[in-house]
Amino acid sequence: MTELLVLYYSSGGSVREMAQLVARGIHQVSGASARLRTVPPVAPCTTVAEPPVPDAGAPYVELADLEACTGLALGSPTRFGNMAAPLKHFLDTTGALWAKGALVGKPAAVFTSTASLHGGQETTLVSMMLPLLHHGMLIVGLPYTLPQVNNTASGGTPYGASHWAGPADDRPLTDDERALCIALGKRLAETASRLASP
Repeated sequence: MTELLVLYYSSGGSVREMAQLVARGIHQVSGASARLRTVPPVAPCTTVAEPPVPDAGAPYVELADLEACTGLALGSPTRFGNMAAPLKHFLDTTGALWAKGALVGKPAAVFTSTASLHGGQETTLVSMMLPLLHHGMLIVGLPYTLPQVNNTASGGTPYGASHWAGPADDRPLTDDERALCIALGKRLAETASRLASP
């Protein structure tokens, strides 16, 4: 069984929905399964700790989830053209995995949601790739052979799946955006299966 980690941070719900669609794509590949995990929020005030288990939704990620996975899909809302602080905070704690090369050679993919159409979808996706490249992971994107990459009028890039959520995070995912999330998960799982084959 090929188990892929779908790790995300979502503040308004759009990235969580995208993560679920990526997981759906993973499940379309024979022998592949998805493990959904999230990260706790961070804030300037550190006197109040988050509970060890979230009230609802995916459990919080542990380093063991990363080490055990055969591939990773990483999702975040855009914050000034970059990934959100909670996800970056977690990635900054992965030095021990980096030191022993635990993620080297594993495939990875990225996805994001933005408030505005030109709010930094592509720079956010690239910023999420950087720590993954430092870990030695192999980046999987979305090829232009997928018609939705060419036809989308909102989210969707060759760097990964994306969504234009609107300032109030109230724009639903379009059919193209949904299809590209599923395609990204499927492509990630297929790549992980090929890499695992002798």
